[in-house]
Amino acid sequence: MVLALAAGAILVGALPSYAKITGAIVSTTSGTVNVRSGPATDQKTVGTLEKGANPEVFCKARGELVAGHVRTSPTWLRIGTDRWISNGYIAWSPSQDVPWCSAATKAPTASTVTTGGGELNVRAAASSGAGRQGGLANGAGVLVQCQVWGQQVDGTAGKSGVWYKVGDKRYVSAAYIKWSAGLPWLGWCGQDPPSVPRGGDQGFIDAHAAAAQASDRDTGVPASVTLAQAILETGWGRGALAREDHNLFGMKCFGSPGDHALGCRDYATFECSPTGGCFDIDATFRAYASVEDSFRDHGDLLSNWSRYATAMDHADDAKRFAREVHKAGYATDPKYAEKLIGIMDGYDLYRFD
Repeated sequence: MVLALAAGAILVGALPSYAKITGAIVSTTSGTVNVRSGPATDQKTVGTLEKGANPEVFCKARGELVAGHVRTSPTWLRIGTDRWISNGYIAWSPSQDVPWCSAATKAPTASTVTTGGGELNVRAAASSGAGRQGGLANGAGVLVQCQVWGQQVDGTAGKSGVWYKVGDKRYVSAAYIKWSAGLPWLGWCGQDPPSVPRGGDQGFIDAHAAAAQASDRDTGVPASVTLAQAILETGWGRGALAREDHNLFGMKCFGSPGDHALGCRDYATFECSPTGGCFDIDATFRAYASVEDSFRDHGDLLSNWSRYATAMDHADDAKRFAREVHKAGYATDPKYAEKLIGIMDGYDLYRFD
């Protein structure tokens, strides 16, 4: 995150109460900057701010990467109810510490060490076996930069495989960190900013065809099926899992992010039972550094798992491949193969095989 503060600095003692933060100055060459209803340029414009305006800031969130007048940044600032502005257009005088926004309430949320008494070890990597980099007292505030996946720890704040980066080669287990207003939607260290769909249906196809074809060359999985699955799973890239964590195929963790993903995150989803009936459910999905990593993981899964061997035997027949993947249990939707073939036919995705 590009912010006018010392990233990863550790505050000793309680964090500030965080009301409205002053010191933000709108800086632009175009006269005004749009205020959006969410942290991305595809969200509704709900107002504008003039050059030199001083909006009061509540908290920050990860959003679309914007090349602004001041900086290129994926950080967005909440300046009111459903009112967001890119930090790319904000100069700070003086510099201010901006807290994360809670994912649930959008209120400022502060992170605090909760050990029940003793110090929390700071480690050089996301493992209790990594070198000790000092300690944090119970109740100390911490400024979290981003998160990584590491050793699972059962702590006073819960059980988690997530570790927080709090400085250069400085990590603490999320199992000992409490958030005052609920968890923020943190990015993974090294992860691309959220994706924003551009150019409608054809824009999605154009943006992802090359990755699907690369997977076809590397693994033999038909590019037409891969593209259709990405379209169906993400709603043309509009789904939160695709936008936030670059997971285009609904790949779940099952306890591990595997070889291609950065970590695991919970999402609400919709599934159908083989015995009948569909229902809402929470599940843990893989989070990727980039869209390309999602395609690599998908291709490896289908080409290497024995359950999809029959599908791979028919890789030269995209429609048969789609039916066999469905039959092998890739998705719970009883009409999954039918929907894939409808998309492949409707957009002539076979031209990419």
